[in-house]
Amino acid sequence: MNLMNVLKSLVSGFQFIRHPVSGIPVNPRSLHILFVFAMCHVSFVNLYSQDLLPGKTVLPFQQNAPAQGNDEQLALQLYQNREYEKAAEVYERLFEIKKGSYYYQYLLFCWIESEAYEKAERLIKKQQKSEPLALKYQVDLGYVKYRQGNQERSKKIYEEVMKQLTPNRQQVVELANAFLIRGENEYALKTYQRGRELLDNSYSFGIETAGIYERMGDFTKVMEEYLNLLEIDNSSMDLVQNKLQMVLANDINNEKSGQLRKSLLSRAQKFPDKSYYAELLWWYSVQQKDFDLALIQAKALDRRLQEDGNRLVQLANLAISNEDYEVAMEGFQYLVSKGAAFPYFEQARRDLINTRYLVSLSSPSPSRKLLIDLEKAMNEEIQKSETDPQNITLIKNLAHLDAFYLGKLPEAVGLLWNAIEMPGVKPLQRAECKLELADILLFTDDVWEATLLYQQVYKEFKNDIIGQEAKFKNAMLSFYIGEFKWARTQADILKAATSRFIANDAITLSLLISENLDPDSNTIALGLYARADLLDYRNNEILALKTLDSIPLLFSDHPIFQQVLYKKARIHQKQGDFSGADTLFLQLVEHYPDGILADEALMQRAELNEKQLNDKEKAMMLYQELMEKYPGSIFVPEARKKFRALRGDKVQ
Repeated sequence: MNLMNVLKSLVSGFQFIRHPVSGIPVNPRSLHILFVFAMCHVSFVNLYSQDLLPGKTVLPFQQNAPAQGNDEQLALQLYQNREYEKAAEVYERLFEIKKGSYYYQYLLFCWIESEAYEKAERLIKKQQKSEPLALKYQVDLGYVKYRQGNQERSKKIYEEVMKQLTPNRQQVVELANAFLIRGENEYALKTYQRGRELLDNSYSFGIETAGIYERMGDFTKVMEEYLNLLEIDNSSMDLVQNKLQMVLANDINNEKSGQLRKSLLSRAQKFPDKSYYAELLWWYSVQQKDFDLALIQAKALDRRLQEDGNRLVQLANLAISNEDYEVAMEGFQYLVSKGAAFPYFEQARRDLINTRYLVSLSSPSPSRKLLIDLEKAMNEEIQKSETDPQNITLIKNLAHLDAFYLGKLPEAVGLLWNAIEMPGVKPLQRAECKLELADILLFTDDVWEATLLYQQVYKEFKNDIIGQEAKFKNAMLSFYIGEFKWARTQADILKAATSRFIANDAITLSLLISENLDPDSNTIALGLYARADLLDYRNNEILALKTLDSIPLLFSDHPIFQQVLYKKARIHQKQGDFSGADTLFLQLVEHYPDGILADEALMQRAELNEKQLNDKEKAMMLYQELMEKYPGSIFVPEARKKFRALRGDKVQ
């Protein structure tokens, strides 16, 4: 049972009152629970504020605890059973034998809980004599007065002890912790604020103060404390980032993120000469995948700090991996504009064209003129350094464009063979070119050569992702030509692939085959579907649709019908018929709400309405429907992210 569950079980059934000083709802007879919880928290805060390595949590009064014998076990058992008077008798005997914070704290609370306030005061004063400079005992005394019902006297003691603080960092921390143990957050804050004054701001207590504000739920103050640390010591950037990341990790409603963004923007604009604010804003924007803001900060830092452009390269590649191609292109264009003298000039020029390629092909139906212009730009760039191995990705992309979009199959095959034989090409790059070549050969119906190339790549990279990809592509080839059992066997092996995407695709293929092979080994429906899938792969959408339409004519009912609907929807989407695709996805969800493709069809509908049909409200409704109806779907995290973006959660 964790700490929170223990606390819940202890406080269940108690009648709470409101603390007259701090305003915290408490039960006068059970404040030891608050004590235990607070001590755990204080120990955690101190652990990190003193730059110690995290280990087993030890409460301050437990640090010198003796090895437990019979008396120790008996006392603890009585205490846990709330038999405080009996526990006090044992703890008093133990305290006389070995004085220390451990037995003192337990004995004090036993007497307080059994309302033996005079004994509690005598114990506190006895401890004060042994440690006359320790202010924490006055907090204990004030707490006893509070438990007696004398709130005014309690408050007066707290105010008096604050005045006794000296310019001693350890004393400040100890007194603040004593207040925290009693649930007196406000007094703990005042202690740290007074400590700042006494130490003439030589130590800010920023981490400690931020921790208190976090307990109080005041994130604005938490954020300000962390940002103020940079004002005092800008070398604390890593510490501040780590602390903010921990806070944002629990930002369920995205409210804290919005506040932090607003504050960082304000400080970066108000203090343009202080680059650490721009640095922190860059870090934050990357964490939040706000690539537009990240690009602004990356450019500003690159100019201000006279960097070599590495930050822009990182950002552009990260944007590409998140399909934010506009930011990537702007980042590469900025690097190109810096001129040939900069180290990333040629790389950025190539990456800019490769990003144009990704943008063009991400469109469901790019215009032929757009593709021809792109082909021309890619050829011109390759000709500038034709035999440079750095051009491999560009060559591979050009071959794909020529083969699958422009119908230039011989040119595509020639490009790839030249790339494979090019000196200086890394084995992994050569394997990528072989995979692309195999895909093109399958496109041209050269099945035998395609499967040989897939096998070559797999044998060379058995334990790598590219090897698993080659194995999956070969399994798909088997599926296309009707070797269903062999294809399923390979797909079953790939269910354990290290790549999540390959594993998911393998599971999908295996289910498609196993659920649609008739008991009498009739493969007509599955064979027609496989043929349509291959026709679609070869860009023969019209014949693919006709083949899919023939399946319901031959069968009155078949489990493959939902795959037929999904495939038809994707083909209509590919053709630019977005309304038709949306209708087909809707039919799939309505007719097969419990099918394996229902959640994916719903996600496709939401994205179609958001991007192509420009119906943001309907897209939001569909994202929400996906989250509610299919909470276990792998699409839920992305749906939630897009729903929040459409709702406008990001504070500008």
